Amino acid sequence: MIEKQVRAIWEERARRPGRNTPAASFGGRRVLTLESRRSPELALLVMNYGGQPVVAPSVREVPLSSNHEALTFADDVIRGHFGMVILMTGVGVRLLMKVIEPVLGREPFVQALSRTKIVARGPKVVAALRELQVTPWATVPSPNTWRELLTTIDERRHDAPLDRQQVAVQEYGLPNAELLQALSARGACVTSVPVYRWTMPDDLEPLREAVRAIVRHEIDVVILTASIQLVHLLRVAGGMGFEAAVREGLERALIASIGPMTSEEIRHQGLSIDYEPSQPKMGFLVKEVAEKCAETNPCVEAERCTEATT
Repeated sequence: MIEKQVRAIWEERARRPGRNTPAASFGGRRVLTLESRRSPELALLVMNYGGQPVVAPSVREVPLSSNHEALTFADDVIRGHFGMVILMTGVGVRLLMKVIEPVLGREPFVQALSRTKIVARGPKVVAALRELQVTPWATVPSPNTWRELLTTIDERRHDAPLDRQQVAVQEYGLPNAELLQALSARGACVTSVPVYRWTMPDDLEPLREAVRAIVRHEIDVVILTASIQLVHLLRVAGGMGFEAAVREGLERALIASIGPMTSEEIRHQGLSIDYEPSQPKMGFLVKEVAEKCAETNPCVEAERCTEATT
């Protein structure tokens, strides 16, 4: 359904007069995207660069609407309990506000945040804080992994030592065990604040069809924009009895990772990464992978033709 909607949008755009075709091109390669929230946008980017998107949303973000931990966290922020609050995602900040505002009110929480040392893990968190008119104490530089986050805090330890400091960490789908352990090792008293969790999409058929396509060697490029996407793909493949075949198919394809955090999971799964973009953003990722494909000869299509005749 998503592919049909995207194709209709694409055909309308392609008819626009004066449209410039990018020099970089996937050359008709089939590009698997596992993005969920921004899947139409990613598919359109792939088509713009001459690829055939295979869309298989792999993740559903489930807000924890009866989130007692979030409300307790907000009350503690208002009472000045935390010396530092680490915000990991922009969507998490916005979901926090949806949980907190009806119960505790917007202004008391926002004012309390303004008095707290806020560490923002990258520009998306900064944008969400800007909506609240809150300026972070520290912003984590690209590529915004937990390692850069720790380095940022360590570099400012004279201003905010972690020893015996009460630190809250907004989770992003799954707890980051390495980050929590590293903060505790520095003497911090760490509180993890879950805001939403990642789960499987309601409709698993697109993922199952993606598994079948990988097994049939019909996928040339795989674009991963979050680590959980690969986890869910392999889980579905395992349930179908195809995990080994999918791993073999992924090794044949070009695997593109949005950045270091996703790349860690790819390596953890024993797979190779073919490309990371110069900046961990979707537009850069698609453009630069298309450029890499344009440089690759003989192209995947030629390999497939050879297989078809043997």
